[in-house]
Amino acid sequence: QVQLEESGGGLVQAGGSLRLSCAASGRTFSTYRMGWFRQAPGKEREFVASISWNSGTPYYADSVKGRFTISRDNAKNTVNLHMNSLKPEDTAVYYCAHKRTAVAHYEYWGQGTQVTVSS
Repeated sequence: QVQLEESGGGLVQAGGSLRLSCAASGRTFSTYRMGWFRQAPGKEREFVASISWNSGTPYYADSVKGRFTISRDNAKNTVNLHMNSLKPEDTAVYYCAHKRTAVAHYEYWGQGTQVTVSS
């Protein structure tokens, strides 16, 4: 019911910045949360940040607090992740995800976008 499309990944030097975007389409819900996750080769998928769509309340993993900022554009139905002070350990495929508040886990996922941070 919900389709997600990530964009904005690429190659950046350590200390640089990137902005990821995720456009949502399909059915809209009254209350939901959207988040960003990442997965490096050979590692588990990990939570990065999330935001409540109606309130805009953000949450961040400890590893990215103070460096990453999540935001949403209600009119465009888009969630963004602005990444600053990037580190090599931020290298991963970044995924956008969506869940309704009544659902325990994220239901819909994008295809992912590669972020590579060189040292």
